[in-house]
Amino acid sequence: MRALWTSIATAALTIMSAGLALADEALAKKSGCFECHNVDKKLVGPAFHDVAAKYKNDAGARSALIEKVKKGGKGNWTEVSRGVPMPPHSGRLSDAEIHRLIDWVLSL
Repeated sequence: MRALWTSIATAALTIMSAGLALADEALAKKSGCFECHNVDKKLVGPAFHDVAAKYKNDAGARSALIEKVKKGGKGNWTEVSRGVPMPPHSGRLSDAEIHRLIDWVLSL
């Protein structure tokens, strides 16, 4: 009986996580992120999978990326972007939305 409840709880968490991931991808699409980024391939900016891989073991990555999305900038992906800067998004997105997007990207 205990194994059944554990399985149900695990399944529920998996479904909820998948739903949140889809919601955050939808937020990225709605916010215009996919104008310059893609999940799997570089466009103007790096692929989100590449961003997640680059910062995987960097303890300060989340806060640095949040600031990059808020304020914009350039220099971290010059070989990919060919110098095209990341525009600031603080006027378009709330802090909570930016946090959700960065958490989603880092989870890939």
